Order: sequence, then C-alpha cells, then structure tokens
Amino acid sequence: MTLKAWMPATALAAVLALAACSAPDTSGDSTQSASGDSDAVVRYSLDPYPSTYVPRASGVTLIQHATVIDGVGGQIENGDVLVENGRISAVGTGLVAPDGATVIDATGRYVTPGIIDIHSHLGDYPSPGVDANNDGNEMTSPVTPQVWAEHSVWPQDVGFEAALAGGVTTISVLPGSGNLFGGRGITLRNVAARTVQEMKFPGAPYTLKMACGENPSRVYGSRNQSPATDMGNMAGYRAAWQRATEYRRSWQEYWDSAEAGEDATPPTRDLGLDTLMGVLNGEILVEMHCYRADQMAQIIDLSHEFGYHVAAFHHAVEAYKIPDLLAAEGTCAAVWADWGGFKMEAYDSIRENLPMIHAGGACAMIHSDSEMGIQRLNQEVAKALADGRRAGIDISEADAWRWLTSNPATALGILDQTGSLEVGKRADIVLWSADPFSTYSRADRVWIDGALTYDRRDEDMQPVRDFMLGQPGEGDE
Repeated sequence: MTLKAWMPATALAAVLALAACSAPDTSGDSTQSASGDSDAVVRYSLDPYPSTYVPRASGVTLIQHATVIDGVGGQIENGDVLVENGRISAVGTGLVAPDGATVIDATGRYVTPGIIDIHSHLGDYPSPGVDANNDGNEMTSPVTPQVWAEHSVWPQDVGFEAALAGGVTTISVLPGSGNLFGGRGITLRNVAARTVQEMKFPGAPYTLKMACGENPSRVYGSRNQSPATDMGNMAGYRAAWQRATEYRRSWQEYWDSAEAGEDATPPTRDLGLDTLMGVLNGEILVEMHCYRADQMAQIIDLSHEFGYHVAAFHHAVEAYKIPDLLAAEGTCAAVWADWGGFKMEAYDSIRENLPMIHAGGACAMIHSDSEMGIQRLNQEVAKALADGRRAGIDISEADAWRWLTSNPATALGILDQTGSLEVGKRADIVLWSADPFSTYSRADRVWIDGALTYDRRDEDMQPVRDFMLGQPGEGDE
C-alpha cells in the first residue's frame, strides 16, 4: 500500500504540492545518465544498502480446523489456511490439501498473522546489555538524520530469537529518542542472518525517527545548549525542515537545468538533508516519539507547515484525548498497554488508552520499546482489551488483533505485503497453542514467508545466536 492510499486529503494535498516540481528518481546508481557519458546527471540512491533477504524454501502447507483470526477484523471457526510458494493462497473452511502438502491438524488451536512490532531497538541495544553494545542513540547533536539504525544492528542479538518465540515476524528497529531527529529506522524480517542486509524487509520504506518533549530538551538542556524547552524543540524542527526545503529546491533546480542540457553544478550533498528530503518527497515515513496530546497536535501543525505526513506517534500516552485529530490525519498511535506515570509527560496515562483510540476511529496499535515486552505483545493486547471492556468499550478479539498486525503494517507502509491472512500476502503465520489472548498460550509454530522458522517442540527449529552457544570449554567439568 502506498502513502497515497491512506493519507488524508489535507496532508496528501500538501505533499503533492511540494512534489509538483517532480520528485527525483532515487532508485538508480549515484551517477547515471541516458548516454552514460562523463556528464551524467548526478543522482543518489535512496537505498545504497539494499536488502539481500532471500526467503527460505517453503513447500505447500495446509493448516486445518483452527480458529483463524485474519488480522483485519475477521474470525473463522474451524478454519483453514493454505500456503503455497511462500504466499497465502486460500483462507476459509473445508479446504482440500494439494498433492504433497504438509497437513497440520490445528483443532483447538488458533492461527493468526505474524506479529509486527513497530517500535523496537533490538540489535541496536542488544543483549547482553553492556555499554559497548549501546549503539542506538547518537546523542552528539539534536539533529542527526544522517545516521541509520541499520548501521548499528547486531544480527547476533539473542532478543531476535526470543521475539520469534513470541510470534513476532517483522520488526521495526528505530534509533533512540534523545534527539529531535534521531535518524533512519529500518524494517526487518525476524530471521537468523549474518548481516542486517539479509534481514531487511524488501521494498519496505525507510522511516525517520523523531522525538518531542522531555527527552531532547533534557539531554541538551543539561548541556546548556538548545533545545532546553518545548519551544526550543519546535524551533529546532522548523530550522531543520526549512533547510531541507531549500536543499530539495536546490537539487530540483539542478536536475531541471541538467536535464535541459544546460551547464549545471550539483549542490553539495548533505546526508542528513537527503533523509529529510526523502520525507518531503513522501518516500520516508515519520515515526514520532511523543507523549502529550497538545504536543502531538503541534507536531501535526508543523507537518502541515512543511508538507509532510506523520505515519505514527509512538508512546502517545495521551492519544485517547485526540483520536479525532489522529483519524483526520490518517496518523496512527503506537502505545503501551499500561506503562505511564514514570515522568511528567507520561503522568496523564490511562490503561484504557489503546481501546479508546480505536473506539475514537483512529489507527491504534501496541508496541514494545523493550526487549522483554516484545516477547509478550499478545498478552499486552489482552490487558488493553480487558481494560477497555471494563470501561464499557466492547471490542472483539478479531478487531483487537489489528493492533498487533495490520495497523503496524499500515504505519510501516507494508500492508500490501504482510499484516493479515489474505490471499496473495506473505505467509507470515503463527499457530498458537490456545487462545492467544490467554496468559497460558504459547506460539507453537511460526512461519515467515511460508517457511517454518520456529517450532516450540523441535529444538532443531529454534534459531540460536552465537552468544547463546557459550565459549569453548564452558560447562566442562
């Protein structure tokens, strides 16, 4: 799904107005031209480190007689899911197994789409949690869009396999929140790999991590530099977006002149402004750390001023106060079930936040922000669902599963690929031992792109990172 498919009319109009002068082609090599001569028009790739992820070989699998929750609000009793060539080929009842298919009797069990965690720091803050591994927060300047989370990801983080055992198949790894502009985030497939490129979700848009509120003002105010206040935060955003607007204009003027055959000199490249220009062109999605309702409203105004779109506010403990504003923008809220009160901007948190956002018509979802919480996101949703019901907000379990799969897929720009059990999508599937909203339920099996990637009862199907193997001689007597 493209940004245009879910962006509200007001925000879309602003982005299209900025893009009217023709956004650059950033898909090719850094210096290309039709003639291939030395006077090539200078262009830089939006993704110079492309994904090398290759799905594991998968056969044909038919899961039968399960309670199927499809991730977009539907639930089928005694349902079947058929997987062929790594994709979901049929969902329904009474499906017939093709010749040679692996057939799994899931009577009494549940099948769901794989969980997507939109806010993780796995790999950037890996286990073991020692200072040498703290690679997720470039707190050397309040504006660091030039750094990319993928360049800090350690694929050997044991947190990835623990998340897989919790049914997590896709992970958005973000930089930390110490800066106004923290850098680019990356969306990963939760597979064992040697390099981060082997984990990168093919075709997933990059994200930009931004932060408002106490974090950046505390970090830099304690150093007696700006930003030290909320107004300093806002001034810092505006100055950076203004630079990005001018940078974008200068490149467009160069491309227009060069393509017209005129003698033109390209602007000096700025890696940070490349990222911000990508946001202005609608190619990079903004994921914004923000707690208070009034601050989120101001950031929405800021996005209108410079013509970009906020895909999701993260943490958003006061989002329950503004679901109408979020819905009008097509902006999601990624929240915890019950964290709050640990600092002033989190003071007005309520346990009914997630169901109230949903009931107010906005796109709502759970997130972890924790190497522990990512292992139990199904239980986090169960808590929020129960809190909502106690408050009189009646939401079905099938609808609540959107908070774990299709809604985060929407905010990451990958809903056309994953996030639901629909024909043609990647076969990212979890088979649960029982109702996944139960504390006692476990992920029995996990498939990623149709390949069995985790089996709770088969140690050979449980990936083990190098750190967990121990040292030579360890355990010998």
